[in-house]
Amino acid sequence: MEYHVSLTLRAEYDLEDIYQTIHADSSPRAFAWFNALENRIYSLEHFPDRGAITRENKGLRQLLYGKKPHIYRIIYSVDHHAQVVTILHIRHRARQAFTQKDIQ
Repeated sequence: MEYHVSLTLRAEYDLEDIYQTIHADSSPRAFAWFNALENRIYSLEHFPDRGAITRENKGLRQLLYGKKPHIYRIIYSVDHHAQVVTILHIRHRARQAFTQKDIQ
């Protein structure tokens, strides 16, 4: 059964920031990379538990996307009862560990 994938405002902001940072509007290669990132996010509607548990919070999972040195962490929670995957934050892997403030 499929899960619904929902993005928080923070995650929507993160996607917009990534889009602008990589200049996806003016580079076909960057646009394709960005679309593949979005596809990775929405692929969580199937097998949402496949992401590893985060080191910062045992109740959250992460899915990685990209190749070194440009790897992004897709931080999300899974509500099995409601069958919803909530994308909380998308951040570059090289950044420090996230805090509760980062995922609100």
